[in-house]
Amino acid sequence: MTLASASYRVEACVIGAGVIGLATARALAMMGKKEVLILERENSFGSGTSSRNSEVIHAGIYYPAGSLKAKLCVRGKHMIYQYCQERQINHERIGKLIVATNEKQWKEDIPMIKNRALTNGVDDLLMLSSNDVTHSFEPEVKCVGALFSPSTGIVDSHAFMLSLLADAEEHGATMVVNSPIEKVIVSESSSSTGSNKEIIVEAQNVQIACDLLVNCAGLYADKVATSMINSDHSTIPRQYYAKGNYYRLEGQPSPFRHLIYPVPSAGGLGVHATIDLGGNTRFGPDVEWISPSIREPDEIDFKVDPKRSESFYEEVRKYWQGLKDESLKPDYAGIRPKLNHPDVVGDFSKLSDFYIEKIPGVNIVNLLGIESPGLTASMAIAEYIVHDLLWTGKDSARHVYMERK
Repeated sequence: MTLASASYRVEACVIGAGVIGLATARALAMMGKKEVLILERENSFGSGTSSRNSEVIHAGIYYPAGSLKAKLCVRGKHMIYQYCQERQINHERIGKLIVATNEKQWKEDIPMIKNRALTNGVDDLLMLSSNDVTHSFEPEVKCVGALFSPSTGIVDSHAFMLSLLADAEEHGATMVVNSPIEKVIVSESSSSTGSNKEIIVEAQNVQIACDLLVNCAGLYADKVATSMINSDHSTIPRQYYAKGNYYRLEGQPSPFRHLIYPVPSAGGLGVHATIDLGGNTRFGPDVEWISPSIREPDEIDFKVDPKRSESFYEEVRKYWQGLKDESLKPDYAGIRPKLNHPDVVGDFSKLSDFYIEKIPGVNIVNLLGIESPGLTASMAIAEYIVHDLLWTGKDSARHVYMERK
């Protein structure tokens, strides 16, 4: 199959209409790529991971120095706040308390977290004593001390995604829903200007030729990446799945004015208390690892097991002893795409950063393991892809981005 035999031809294809895909399509369209096609497997945008999270704008505190998560979160935080302010998208810098509930966390973990944040460029954190927390921040929070992050916030993620889509469409992009990817064909093509790579995407038995392709397929990203015919799959890590369950607070008023986070736990940021823009409080997510034998996201059960609330009561009462019995009700669950799994050892078993890589010699970029802080980093990820990976012509522009930012 050649470009000439394809049913349609566009300049750029973006697979996935989650927040990363929409931000990327917007960036491509605003860079002058007038024919940008967004292919979404569901019947609407933002139906996957992007709609099942805490809607938190993260400060960039926890991530390893020099990682893409750290750089893109800090950069993305400033971009999303500016964008939401300019577009009047509902958001609030509500602030976050990271609470130490024992002496070890206060003396060892909290200073380590603060130092890592400083290394990442987050220099606005405040150390608070237990009296500071009780008298000036959260009267009902019990802790030995806390770290306050004033630049952490919350955002209406649906309105944010809708605005990104509107921008992309205004600059010539088109979204097509109900279009799961069947395969991607990469082949050599000879012309008067020499040999180059051809890209053809097949969806719903329709072939679409494009000059460049960005795979933002979320939970399905590794499957799309390994569906590429005539492309080297050896460097493509597999995605595993970690389910995060949320419970909403009912039957008693919420005492919180800020987001409350425990010291991070393995696989996530712990069972934290979040407040949405409607004033509702929920707790989560926890970390429920999905068996590595499950390779299809469609096989995952998104229902929240009411029995898991027992561990939630235990975790929440470490910092809020006023939580009453029967006050936590199952709300929803989200799935984190992970590049490692506690039950799997292998070449990629220690990967924890975002995987954002351009395939050598062809304008295809794959994004895998885009979990938190993906929402916060979305506009910075799009900037990184468009300006550093695609426009520099380099197969890996990580060092360019790190130096420029």
